[in-house]
Amino acid sequence: MATSLSVANATPVAVPSGEYELTTETVLPHLEEALRYATTRTRQCLQEPDASDMFPLLRHQAFTGCGLVPVAQESDGLRFRLQCANPEAASGSAVFRVDASDVAAVLEIKMGGKNMTLSQRLHGRRVGPCEGPVAR
Repeated sequence: MATSLSVANATPVAVPSGEYELTTETVLPHLEEALRYATTRTRQCLQEPDASDMFPLLRHQAFTGCGLVPVAQESDGLRFRLQCANPEAASGSAVFRVDASDVAAVLEIKMGGKNMTLSQRLHGRRVGPCEGPVAR
């Protein structure tokens, strides 16, 4: 029960508030070449977003009960490990790089009982102040 509670808590990333043009690249190396890569582009208003919410991949049902939690020994708040309510579901880590006008992050995952790895990379440039709803 304690594991599922800690996964449910939001883990904010200190991203300067504003509207960002984000590009997300998903890499599934176990698939054939034509299906291996997927890239999406979005424009979002961010204000201390939850680390897990930054990666669309973690919204997939395969990762239900999983979330990113800060790595205890790191003090910069930009390194996370993937924690799942079912520890056999998946393992992984994420690292963020944030400055005044850019955010970049990499999520690397190994699926539980399978020999399958996948990753998601995101990068975005702040384009100005938020004009619409804010993602948290």
